[in-house]
Amino acid sequence: MHGEFRQSAINAKAALPPALGRAPDAALPRIVRLGLTEFDSAYAAMRRFTASRDASTPDELWLLEHPPIYTAGVACRPEHLPTHSRIPLAHIDRGGQITYHGPGQVVLYTLLDLARRQMKIRTLVRLIEEAVIATLARYRVSAQRRSGAPGVYVDGAKVAALGLRVRKSGCYHGVALNVDMDLAPFSAIDPCGYPGLAVTQTRDLGIAASAEELGESLAANLTQMLDAHGQER
Repeated sequence: MHGEFRQSAINAKAALPPALGRAPDAALPRIVRLGLTEFDSAYAAMRRFTASRDASTPDELWLLEHPPIYTAGVACRPEHLPTHSRIPLAHIDRGGQITYHGPGQVVLYTLLDLARRQMKIRTLVRLIEEAVIATLARYRVSAQRRSGAPGVYVDGAKVAALGLRVRKSGCYHGVALNVDMDLAPFSAIDPCGYPGLAVTQTRDLGIAASAEELGESLAANLTQMLDAHGQER
């Protein structure tokens, strides 16, 4: 991990300008860049952030990557788990089933107050998916949503997986976009609970941009969409 997690978050926040001239409920989320961060540290920090936030706490979007790890959501069934793997497995509180995180995959965690934004969880899922689709469209890659199977797909292969959790109107977890990573660990699981689901990444779709570049684009697109949703209220 690049330094102690909390100090990294504090340093990243300090470099960001405050949202000026906007009401608290319409403020743009702060973007916090954390680099390569152990999943357990990020998970604990998200839960602390959500548990301690109040009506005045600014929303945040965390951009980071994780060392190799499988994460299994609350709906995960044993038959979808890896049977022989040295990669750590974490059972966590987000929705959905099992996925894999590793270097070369950009993760965007969405720490948002949904009540303050007057937003339902389904609306946020749609906005996250549309932000990924818009990010890929910039590179002339056509991606799609799939009814009943959250995430983003290109020609039937999953390029981005998402799962969220809401506690007292505070949302956390988010979306993982495969950029330039080792996809082999996906073959040991049923990705997102779908046996045989094909998985792809942006490098294999002809996009040369790095995880950092795509993360910045993804965060910017989601910020714009959150702002537009707020203006529509």
